[in-house]
Amino acid sequence: MAGRIARSFIDDLVSRVDIVEVIDARVPLKKAGREYEACCPFHNEKTPSFKVNQQKQFYHCFGCKAGGSAITFLMEYDHLEFVEAIEELAKHIGVEVEYEEGGRFDPEQQRLQKEAKTNLYDLLGQCDRFYRQQLRQHPKASIAVDYLKERGLSGEVAARYNIGYAPAGNNIEGASQGSADQLVTTGMLIRKDNGETYDRFRQRIMFPIRDSRGRVIGFGGRIIPETNSENDASDVKGPKYLNSPETPLFHKGQELYGLYETRQALRDIPRLLVVEGYMDVIALAQQGILYAVASLGTACTPEHVQKLFRLTSDVVFCFDGDRAGHEAAWRALENTLPVLQGAQQIRFLFLPDGEDPDSMVRKVGKQAFEQQIEQAQSLSQYFFDHLREGIGRHDLEAHRSLIDRAKPYLQKMSDAAYKSLLIKDLASYTQRDERDLHGLLGSRPSTHAPTVRINPNTNQQLPPSLVRTALRCLLFHPPLATSLDESKSLSQIDQPGIGLLLDLLEILKMNPTLTTAALLERWRGTIEGQHLAKLATWQPTLNDPESLQQEFLGAIERLQAQHLSARTDTLLAKANQGFLSPEEKTELQTLLSRTSAKNPVQT
Repeated sequence: MAGRIARSFIDDLVSRVDIVEVIDARVPLKKAGREYEACCPFHNEKTPSFKVNQQKQFYHCFGCKAGGSAITFLMEYDHLEFVEAIEELAKHIGVEVEYEEGGRFDPEQQRLQKEAKTNLYDLLGQCDRFYRQQLRQHPKASIAVDYLKERGLSGEVAARYNIGYAPAGNNIEGASQGSADQLVTTGMLIRKDNGETYDRFRQRIMFPIRDSRGRVIGFGGRIIPETNSENDASDVKGPKYLNSPETPLFHKGQELYGLYETRQALRDIPRLLVVEGYMDVIALAQQGILYAVASLGTACTPEHVQKLFRLTSDVVFCFDGDRAGHEAAWRALENTLPVLQGAQQIRFLFLPDGEDPDSMVRKVGKQAFEQQIEQAQSLSQYFFDHLREGIGRHDLEAHRSLIDRAKPYLQKMSDAAYKSLLIKDLASYTQRDERDLHGLLGSRPSTHAPTVRINPNTNQQLPPSLVRTALRCLLFHPPLATSLDESKSLSQIDQPGIGLLLDLLEILKMNPTLTTAALLERWRGTIEGQHLAKLATWQPTLNDPESLQQEFLGAIERLQAQHLSARTDTLLAKANQGFLSPEEKTELQTLLSRTSAKNPVQT
């Protein structure tokens, strides 16, 4: 896809950047043996559990499980998007970001794309300034000012959110320095079939939508009737609220109104409250609740949720208590389940009929409203309350129906520990054994330690699987991949994780100098990436290259031996039944001869 950052550039960037230098500039680190440490910046702690490994170019907190490359750290600590973090690191080491065009990097194409995008940002900034000026100076701006005063807004809050006014008529082309084509591209003008253009936003209160850097990327507009009456809009046309369309800068499925303002107001964000409208966000800010954001005329998407969880681990969705509110809440839950991880939590607050956050907070005040937020429904409570709707009974058939309804949602969850907690609740609701439910759902109970299994009969820790052993050795010391001569023979092995191991070996074969952090970037945002990140925290008892190579090659040899043994047993069973093909007979003879050579008869 044109404009995508080149993979080779990301690999090189992560290898060249010193993660210790990047983190130490923001969180002072202390040398602790072969690593660096500090109190984790992502959760409160008194004893340092935040470790930075310079060799791996990787950080990890053993308390809250945060971890990743320098890119991930900037995304989490500086609240940057992925591309912004790349740009920041590139600037740090004095290089230009390289983009792909048809699979090849074209510096001139990159320059032109960047210049065109910068011009669009500048153009929307001009529109924003024009609307704010109109709110102060236009002869008819009083209808907007009176409306905002009626809603209880102060000039300070209006200025914080850059609220403006779009007067009636077509004004924006003359008020900006952009061409008509550029204004159409940004959504500020609409082009008719005959080629004529007109302002998208007319006679509306304007709410600029800003990205994580504070740049205006779009607008929302609320219609204002001349009579200043909620029930009389005969003099104006269009929906009550109007948003910018999808543009090169604005994607409503990825942006949240008020998020930039929240980050400016709060360094530490204890929670985020997701509401439905611009005025809800602003009215809550007027009452001192500065952590509200709003989706932009669309259901909350997985991208929204991931953006929220980069800032806080506590997200509360606040909706009206009517049918539409519950439908919006359920869509938010559906989009949250697949991305929910670790200590993250979502809750749901439903307001009484006829109330919205704006009216409610003005009626009860900040303290009482925040008490309602504290008492919001948990994910588990809302999840099962919703699924039980219409069942009514409490018998075997009802329990089976509840399990069938829950199954597709639970199967989408990537976090085993969180899934196990919901399955535990489901077991309680349906009076079923947890292990039976895990079997029905095709999952296993979470052990909270993916590299170790516990034997319930002996209470002993069993070693990790051979595949995991090989993976964690490679992640600790990627050059081990060059010591393996027969990696192709692993492709016939049928064990969990073998595909991931083969992919890792193939990448390292093509890129033998990659660091651990660069490897993890290959699986950013995937379930496999989460597993690899956990394995990357492993510390071997003996970490000299010779010992690591012995452990790695030993795991590979045992994997191959297990495969050959299982294959031999399968072919012998078929031979006893007389079902062997000529090719299988030859294969069996070869396998048996290998076994004899390795285990000669003692005389």
